[in-house]
Amino acid sequence: MTNEPQIRRRVHDAYSAAADRPEGSHAFPVGRQFAESLGYPAELLAQLPVASVDAFAGVSNVSVFADIPEGATVLDLGCGAGLDSLIAARRTGSHGAVMGVDFSEAMVARARASAAEAETRNLLFCRADAENLPVRTESIDVALVNGIFNLNPAREAVFLELGRVVRSGGAVYSAELILSKPLPPEEQRNESNWFA
Repeated sequence: MTNEPQIRRRVHDAYSAAADRPEGSHAFPVGRQFAESLGYPAELLAQLPVASVDAFAGVSNVSVFADIPEGATVLDLGCGAGLDSLIAARRTGSHGAVMGVDFSEAMVARARASAAEAETRNLLFCRADAENLPVRTESIDVALVNGIFNLNPAREAVFLELGRVVRSGGAVYSAELILSKPLPPEEQRNESNWFA
């Protein structure tokens, strides 16, 4: 599968399915147990809306290890169900602001419901593509990116957008899956390996 629109559609459909049915079978890990295995503290997850935790599908605990100063403006790029956004909103405090962006409307809807349940007032979610952000130039202090580069064929444009929106002296915290060795050719064509 080398057709960019086809790849985007398949990835979009896979993550939307995780948002709609997190308890289902997916090509990638989803949920609380997986989040805990990545280092999210169980006591922190217990304080957050179940809808956000149950549909978590990142690759690291980026919002836990990132330096998020109080009062910062934070972008959570590829926010999914909003777990990292909710954590960042707590860390930046009432004087800060967090914007979560995802390309799946189903994920954004789940994230918005979680923010409403948590009564989080410094958090906004929107549906947008990572390479075309509805964000002002140099308006972000900290950007969080939890596992989107491998799944977006427009990687270079995503990096350029991050460079545009993050202010001089700001920080980008990113986590991604990497291979320790090349996959055999027959496995390279296997769709499930996009998410492994």
